[in-house]
Amino acid sequence: MEDKARAVIQEFEEIEQELGNPDVYNDHEKAKKLSQQRKALESKVETARVFLKLSKQKTDAEELLTSENDEELREMAKTELEEAKKLLPEAEEALLIALVPTDPNDNKNAIVEIRSGVGGDEAALFAEEIGRMVLRWAERNEFSSEIISETLNEGGGIKEMILRITGFNAYKKLKFEAGVHRVQRVPTTESQGRLHTSAISVVVMPEVEESDVDINEADVRVDVFRSSGCGGQSVNTTDSAVRLTHIPTGIVVTCQDEKSQLKNKHKAFGVLRARIAAIEEEKKQKALGEKRLASIGSGDRSDKIRTYNFPQDRVTDHRIGQNFSNLPDILDGNLERIFEVLSLEEQKSFLGQ
Repeated sequence: MEDKARAVIQEFEEIEQELGNPDVYNDHEKAKKLSQQRKALESKVETARVFLKLSKQKTDAEELLTSENDEELREMAKTELEEAKKLLPEAEEALLIALVPTDPNDNKNAIVEIRSGVGGDEAALFAEEIGRMVLRWAERNEFSSEIISETLNEGGGIKEMILRITGFNAYKKLKFEAGVHRVQRVPTTESQGRLHTSAISVVVMPEVEESDVDINEADVRVDVFRSSGCGGQSVNTTDSAVRLTHIPTGIVVTCQDEKSQLKNKHKAFGVLRARIAAIEEEKKQKALGEKRLASIGSGDRSDKIRTYNFPQDRVTDHRIGQNFSNLPDILDGNLERIFEVLSLEEQKSFLGQ
C-alpha cells in the first residue's frame, strides 16, 4: 500500500511540475486537461499522505521502543504507536477505496441526452432546467460544453436536448445523472395550488472514438432537411439539418444545431457511435451478471434516481437514501457534494462492501 500511495503522490507532483512550465499554456487544451487531472487527484493525494504519515509514525515508534532506554522517550513512543495503530486501519481503508480501479470510460467526454416524460408542459420545463443545470455544472468546473440538438416544446421547455461535455473525467462525474429525475412542485399555471409530480429521463454515455465503433455507412440512412427554430439567418433557408437512421438497431439521431450540414452530420455520427457502444456495453454487462450497489453509475434509464421537491427545498437521491438542501443552488450546477457521496458509494460497491 505504501508503494501505491507514493505512486499517486508522484503522479500528482509530475502534473504540478508540468503545470509549472509556462510553455504548457501555449496549448490551451493540454493545460486544461492537466488542471482537471490535478483536481481529480487532489483528494487521493491527501488520503495517501495521511496514510504514509501514520505508517511512518508507527514504524518510527516501534524502532524507538526497540532501541531506546530512556523511559521518557519510550513513553512518548508508546503514545505515538497507540495513536498510529488506532488511526491507521481507517486511513488504509480510505486509501484502498481511493485507489479502486476506475471505469475505463471515466476519463472520456460525455454525451448527455435529456427527454421530457410524464407531466406534459411541466415535464418539458423541468427537462430544460436539468439541461441548464448540466451546462452550469460544466461551466463551474471548466468543462467545455455544446448543445448538439434541442427540440423545443410549444408550451415552453424542451422535448429533448442532447449535450456534449468535453474534459477529463466528464463521464466519470456525469454518469451519476443517468436515470429518471422527478420534480414535485406547484406549476405557475396551477390556480388551486395543487402539487404536481412530473418526470424526465436522462441518458449519459461516454463519447467513443471513431475507431472504437465500426459503423457500416450502408447501414445508415441519411436524411437532410431545413432546420427549425432559433439559429440565425440560415435557418429555414438551407437543408443543413441531418437525421441519421441506423437500420440494424433502429436508432435515430437528429442534429440541426450547426449551420453546416457537414458539421451536423459529424456530430450526429458521434452520438450514433455513443448509442451503439452503450447498447453493446449493456449487453456485455447483462451477460456477465454485473451488479452495482443501488445501480449507482449503471445508467439504467428506468431507475428513479432523484426527486426535486420544491416546497420542501429538498433534493433526494434515492440510490443512497440521502437528502440535500438548497435546491436552487443544485439546479444552478452545484452538484459536487452529491457526486462525492455517489462516487464514494460506487467505490465501496466495487470492493464488495
